Amino acid sequence: MKILLITYYWPPAGGSGVQRWLKFVKYLPSFDVTPVVYTVKDPDYAVEDESLLSEVSNDVQVIRESIWEPNSFLSKINSKEKQKSAGFIDPNPSFIGRQIQYIRANYFIPDSRKFWIKSSVKKLTSFVQENDIDIMITTGPPHSLHLIGAEIKKRTGLKWLADFRDPWTNIDYFHSLPLTKKSREKHYQMETMVLKQADAVTVVGNSMKKEFSDRNDQVHVLTNGFDGDTKSKESLLDKKFSICHIGMMNADRNPKILWRAIRELIDESEDFRKDLVVKLIGNCDREVYESVSEWKLKHHVSFVAYVPHKDVLNFQRSSQILLLAVNNVPSAKSLITGKIFEYLQSQRPVIGIGPVDGDLADILNETQAGQIIDFEDVKGLKELIKSHYRLFKSGKLKSKARNIDRYHRKHLSKELAEILKSL
Repeated sequence: MKILLITYYWPPAGGSGVQRWLKFVKYLPSFDVTPVVYTVKDPDYAVEDESLLSEVSNDVQVIRESIWEPNSFLSKINSKEKQKSAGFIDPNPSFIGRQIQYIRANYFIPDSRKFWIKSSVKKLTSFVQENDIDIMITTGPPHSLHLIGAEIKKRTGLKWLADFRDPWTNIDYFHSLPLTKKSREKHYQMETMVLKQADAVTVVGNSMKKEFSDRNDQVHVLTNGFDGDTKSKESLLDKKFSICHIGMMNADRNPKILWRAIRELIDESEDFRKDLVVKLIGNCDREVYESVSEWKLKHHVSFVAYVPHKDVLNFQRSSQILLLAVNNVPSAKSLITGKIFEYLQSQRPVIGIGPVDGDLADILNETQAGQIIDFEDVKGLKELIKSHYRLFKSGKLKSKARNIDRYHRKHLSKELAEILKSL
């Protein structure tokens, strides 16, 4: 079987968006599925990681097509925009910033990569017919790629799987966009069109499956995962009582109860004050810095900019506790940060802050890898941290994770191959 993958994120793109399909492409040939990758040429990625290029086999055909991205032009107008483009929406934009946000939200629908649709459809329509492609896959966001898939299917009748790494109209930042009523309706119309026309849909969690199943009866949950071994390397553990969060932390993800909880614990225990260190690995919103300063925690919190993916596992395995912060937004129950699966691989205790009845909580409960605390439960968070600290002091702080092999990328690729062969 030969498939065509249409993806915006591909090495040297860094960050979480590239990992899912980079790993699927790695393992699919083991299950008699040959992938061809179609992606962008000279893109304006917010984060790059050159080390990921080495993970792409020379046997994989990668086709690159030029793209015009208005984001680079708009960023020149407002010097703040470039730094905000890495996943953040400025809650207090300047006048120019507000105009740019409005233009992006209402003129670039579904997103600013819409200008790649026309040229891609033209190029790929002939390509799929001339190269014996059996199935086409589009992955979003950016969801404009699904519109490429819809048009190619319309022209050729090619089987099409639409993959949603994140929701569309229910994504965490959708509520923050300055959308007009007409623009909002257009998003819903496009989302419904994609769901109804796709031959199958893959999503990362059960909540998204429930959301989409009324518009497609072939919605499959295909979670993200981890790659590599799961051998614990406890000899590398930090000597300090380290709490580590890896990944971008925007304003919605800022764990406000954590800052209050550790401030109170520091005030209550001199030993805790001496032992604690919090590591935030990745870009953080200005509000996170302000919260740390407000609670007088600058001496206990270290900020580290983007780390190449190959080095991330070392941070995870050396940390005493791994922190998951879910965006505090209306769609929080459906959010599953991809980092949870690599946390499982690291086999360190996980503390999550988010809905106790959400998809992320289900994974933590199922694997017994950690515990999730509600957004407002300061008392519960304090007690959990204190419990872990006592185990740390006695040298017994360990992960109890189990049944995590089902989240290995190779196992997930086998599931994907079975879905593709069923179409």
